[in-house]
Amino acid sequence: MKKILITGSAGFIGMHISKYLSEKDKVLGIDNINSYYDKSLKVARINNLKKNKNFTFVKCDLNQKKKLENLIKKFKPDIVLNLAAQAGVRYSIKNPDAYIKSNILGFQNLIELCGKYKVKNFLYASSSSVYGLNNNKLNQEVDETDQPLSLYAATKKSNENIAHVYSYIYGIKTTGLRFFTVYGPWGRPDMALFKFVQNIIKNKKITVFNGGKMKRSFTYIDDVTLSLKKIIFKKNNPNKKLHDVLNIGGDKSVRLDRFILEIERNLKTRAKKKFLPVQIGDVKNTCADTTKLKNYIGYQPKTPINIGIKKFVSWYKNFYRVN
Repeated sequence: MKKILITGSAGFIGMHISKYLSEKDKVLGIDNINSYYDKSLKVARINNLKKNKNFTFVKCDLNQKKKLENLIKKFKPDIVLNLAAQAGVRYSIKNPDAYIKSNILGFQNLIELCGKYKVKNFLYASSSSVYGLNNNKLNQEVDETDQPLSLYAATKKSNENIAHVYSYIYGIKTTGLRFFTVYGPWGRPDMALFKFVQNIIKNKKITVFNGGKMKRSFTYIDDVTLSLKKIIFKKNNPNKKLHDVLNIGGDKSVRLDRFILEIERNLKTRAKKKFLPVQIGDVKNTCADTTKLKNYIGYQPKTPINIGIKKFVSWYKNFYRVN
């Protein structure tokens, strides 16, 4: 039985992977339960996880360095999965300090302690947003990522650079996980799918940027958790490098208007739309090349949006008791 520390365990991806891994391994989840979005959803996720005897939760911020150190020292994790971060591209324009504090200082605190206590395997959430102004039709891990469009993206690129340094200094195996628009049950209220479903049900307008022409590699949460499990327990990373990055994204890039149409079909309601230009900080198109991921773990995300959206709508109606 492995001992795995998962930060951001009250978050969307954190909750799912904590539940998945704690079926067979011992998981310590930490989260600061901040107020970026509805705390009651985060608490509900944690309560769901606590049903498993292999899962333990401690409320902790990555900037509470002494408390964090005591947890790592006592738990002695074999693996650390860092999913704690201040999320949101647009919010980074309004509150940049939160991103520096959480995504840079908090990240550095954690990886420093992993080096000190000789954690062998450190995985962390990066983002498709690091590709920024890169205009390639396919986003490949070898592409340049030196032109981010938001502070959020810049912090994620910084994480990749910091991880590389700690791999070099301490010999830690570090893997950056470039997530592409993850969605599904228990999803984040600030994400498009959640907002669209919520507003359509309440007969409110949805905001559609760039005429719905934005394209995304939407990635269903179950594909993410299965990919993470395979990556975590893989003995060697690609090309046997100590530090590497992997795209984790859907195998098809889907236009936003097509995504909205599928939501409308599931809700049997036409959305009222308010059209706006591209938001500052947003990338117009993302398209994940997952060749490297497939070669490494023999798997790549493949759930189509009609199935993923249907499952989210079902969860939403059940969780919020919508008739």
